[in-house]
Amino acid sequence: MSRSDDQVIEQALRWIESGHQVALATVIHTWGSAPRPAGSQLAVCDDMTFVGSVSGGCVENAVIHAAIDAIKSGAAQTLDFGVSDTDAWEVGLACGGQIRIYVEPVRP
Repeated sequence: MSRSDDQVIEQALRWIESGHQVALATVIHTWGSAPRPAGSQLAVCDDMTFVGSVSGGCVENAVIHAAIDAIKSGAAQTLDFGVSDTDAWEVGLACGGQIRIYVEPVRP
């Protein structure tokens, strides 16, 4: 775990300690060229504040919304993102790779 991932966890704990609900997104698998390696994390607070990165920005918005859903429902989910090389530039995954992200609510 890198220092930046430590900071993601530390911030998530601070949010929880201050009474917020939190979800954690973790890159669990990559294929081909991916913007962030497996293990990269993003923490999302119930007010949509977030820290960390799972994709270098290209799919963060979708992951943040999935994290808010996880906070509301209490259910974890796995997200898959990937595009063919010809479509990669249009959606922001310019690397053309694929990433799988696990999003889970964090309970105190």
